[in-house]
Amino acid sequence: MDPKYTSEILEHLEKQNDLLMDAYRSMSHELHKLQVEEEMLMHKFYEFTKQAEHQNIEDANKELKSVTKASAMEDSMKSCFNLDNRKKPGCEKGTGVDGSRTNMTNSLTKKFKGLMIDFQALRQKIQDEYRKVVERRVMTVTGTRPDEELSLNPALEFEL
Repeated sequence: MDPKYTSEILEHLEKQNDLLMDAYRSMSHELHKLQVEEEMLMHKFYEFTKQAEHQNIEDANKELKSVTKASAMEDSMKSCFNLDNRKKPGCEKGTGVDGSRTNMTNSLTKKFKGLMIDFQALRQKIQDEYRKVVERRVMTVTGTRPDEELSLNPALEFEL
């Protein structure tokens, strides 16, 4: 390299460096603004989905509270976790979100079935205890053992 052009080349490289540093600073500033905007949008999206999910859960709870039979309860639960969610972008069949939702639904269904079995056992225990109470009351009042129909029908107890 010729020494007389070295200073000019160095000066040119310094200008190039300054221009690149200005571009870098400008791009960093824009990137920071985009990141802040993205965080705000993600927060709004989170709030929106949380609100929509809360509304869906409230609707499902209203429906579930009106159901009394186990089979109807199970059908209602299935409708709460319907396949409409697979129509959402990123939630299609085979994605990780779909797999997680399916696994969660299956585990909650198993847990629900277990709770329903426990509930039915408790209901049966209460009915058995009630039958014994009615039998004791009838025995105390009449001195005779009640027939099966009387001890199973709670409305007949008040006719005594």
